[in-house]
Order: sequence, then structure tokens, then C-alpha cells
Amino acid sequence: MKLTLKQIVQKQRNALESTLSEPLAMLAEACAPHWPDREALDDILMQHINDVPNCTFLYALTTQGMQITDNITHSGLLPEHFGRDRSQRPYMKEAVPASGFLLSEAYISLRVQRPSLTALQLVKHYDAVLGFVGADFDLRNLPVTAELYDEPKKWLQIKGDAAIRGTLFQQTRVDSLLDKDIDQAMSILRELIQAHGMFQCVLHFSSSRATIWLMDDPYRYRLLQHEELSDPDICLAYPVRPYPTDAQIPKNAIRPILKNLKQLRFTDETIYLRSASINIFNGMISLTFSCDGSHYMSYEEFIDKNIGFWIGVTG
Repeated sequence: MKLTLKQIVQKQRNALESTLSEPLAMLAEACAPHWPDREALDDILMQHINDVPNCTFLYALTTQGMQITDNITHSGLLPEHFGRDRSQRPYMKEAVPASGFLLSEAYISLRVQRPSLTALQLVKHYDAVLGFVGADFDLRNLPVTAELYDEPKKWLQIKGDAAIRGTLFQQTRVDSLLDKDIDQAMSILRELIQAHGMFQCVLHFSSSRATIWLMDDPYRYRLLQHEELSDPDICLAYPVRPYPTDAQIPKNAIRPILKNLKQLRFTDETIYLRSASINIFNGMISLTFSCDGSHYMSYEEFIDKNIGFWIGVTG
């Protein structure tokens, strides 16, 4: 079963916790007899920074969040952080679990303005709570142990600009240049997808343009304006490529998808399609209407829904 985005994040956090909790617990135990001696704690933290995987900074704090050591780095000490008040940082506002170990939620660091995490380990001497050992981590330096998130195929509807929705019935569709050559444009787009390596297309009906991505150069988009979308010669600019076998949208589904897009553009003069996108590898269609509402759905659902569904006619 595919994991959700939240589940993947939690899986990654669980892996980090299992890696960090033991070395930080041992470090807190080593620090406790020397609390709050700045020099002694600096020495201990410097000796053990390599025991905390991927750590950027180590330091010691009072329970009120005042730093009582320098910042310890792999290259030495940063004494300017001694006496720093960390009480208002996000990790100091989270409740420390009974285990005494906390892996904070991600936050934006003050120093480099990048996503970071902090791990806190409670320091105790017998039954007395002394403070915390803190370890900061730059998310760029942390290993990713979870699989890459895969966008779910479930239907998703997103509301857009409320100002546009408020004036919806004061507007009507005006034919664009693309609308006037819609059949020619759809035939050209179908040819580019099926035979010339175009795997993603965002079609902007109202502004008569398409943004396309090609398998031969997937990191750069290209713009096709009305002149190109109405000229079959444009296909000569892109080499012929076989339809990819790992595409989620089958080759024979491209024609009915484009047919449905055309219908949604012209069926109603008030609520009409403004833009749409197709991605053959994730199998998804997105639609944005004149009310600025957007839909994301699998190509199967999109083909199955007849025009009556979209305009509210169920008979």
C-alpha cells in the first residue's frame, strides 16, 4: 500500500529518532557530573560530536533555555553563542516526552534560514533535572531513508480565488484564438504526445498557449503559442519517439481526454474550462475552471465522467 506524505515524513522521523536517541542519552550522562562547568562541558561535547550522526551544532542549555556552553562544531568552538537565550525557539516550546528525548518539528533556522531540526536530551543527575543537551541538524545533511513520495490518484478539488468566484455570473466566455482553431490544436497536441515525446502539457485556453515538457529534455519547458498550435509543421521540430511503455495513461486514451477537454471548454458560457494539464507518467488530469476552482483526478475518472456530470445534469 502506498504511504501518504505524512506517513513518509513520520517514517523518516522515526528513523532519525532511533539513530539519535542513544548517542544523545550517553552524551547527557557524560555531561551530568560536570554541570554547569562551561569548559568541561565544551570538552565533552567536542570529544563526542562525531558520535551524533550528521550533527551541525552541539550545546548545553538550562531548563529555561539559556545556553551554558559554546556552540560545538566539527571544526571547533563558536564562543559567541555562549549565554544565548534559546527559550523562544520552536524546539523549546515543545513538550519533552517522558523518555527525556525530543526530536523537534522542522523549523527555519535563524543562522542560514534553512529547514532544520533540533534534538533535545534531558540531563539528570540522580533525580535532579539539570538541563538539556541540544543537537542541531540541517535537513540537507540528513539521510533520506523513506521511499520517494508518490502522488495519490484520488480526486482532489481545490477552491481558488474567492474574488473570482464572487463575480462568476457577471462574466461569460469570450472566444480565444485557440478556441477558433480548437480541432487543429487538439490534433497537433495528440500527435506531440503520442509520437514526439511530449509527456506533460498545460493547455491555457484563454491565453491561447500551451506549456510542454519533452522526454528528450525534461528539465526545461517550452511554450507553444497560437501560431504553433495551429500549424502542423510544428511537429517537424520534435523528433519522433515511441510512446513510453511505463506511461500511466495509455496511448489510446489521449484522444478521448482531449475530446473531453474541448467539451468542457464550450459546453457552458459561464462555467467553462480555462486551463488543463495532462501528465502521462502519473496518469493525472488537472482542470481549472472560470470560477477558479481546480480538480485533480486520474485519467480514468476524467474519461468516465460525461459532460452532464460537470454541468450538474444527472439524468
